[in-house]
Amino acid sequence: MTTSRVKRWEARTEVPLVLLAVAFLVAYAWPVLDPRLDSSVETALAVTSWTVWVVFALDFAVRLVLADQRGSYARRHWYDVALIALPMLRPLRLLRLLALARMLNRGFAGTVAGRVTSYVVGTAVAAVGLAALAVLDAERDAPGATITTFGDALWWATTTLTTVGYGDLYPVTTTGRLVAVALMLTGLAVLGTITASAATWFVSQAPARHHD
Repeated sequence: MTTSRVKRWEARTEVPLVLLAVAFLVAYAWPVLDPRLDSSVETALAVTSWTVWVVFALDFAVRLVLADQRGSYARRHWYDVALIALPMLRPLRLLRLLALARMLNRGFAGTVAGRVTSYVVGTAVAAVGLAALAVLDAERDAPGATITTFGDALWWATTTLTTVGYGDLYPVTTTGRLVAVALMLTGLAVLGTITASAATWFVSQAPARHHD
């Protein structure tokens, strides 16, 4: 089956793509954290970033060729299409790091608690780190910016993800606000996942307690 060919390809390339995503993380984060970076190093990091983008584009092209119903496959993986077609969103390609959560899930497949922990922790850490980098990149030099250091960005990202939102730090640019919206939606999704998983666990325990 063509679908099994896609799955075999994904299984073979999952770890290399995660490593490439880590390389992209370094290439993206380094200039943000050190704006006085030497120009030659910054050029090398930019080359690394675009090289990873090309590899991800080729990976999606191969999966599309192997898919049985290519139109349907592309629609189901619309996020891959968007992230490849819109270079302005290239930091979001780091969502490939969520493949780590899928790998952890196989190790914790026996328990609901294990699955919830792997997904929630992985998603929360990735979301906070990436949002902090993205908002710092957008806000640092903006007039009237309140988020000007990585420490500020981490604090803002953490309070936003957890839906606390003290209001002491906030984005003033359009890009920063878009990052905030994405982070708030992620926070709501994480909380929803925890609630749903907890409810499922309690429901599954009810028959056993009844028999006791």
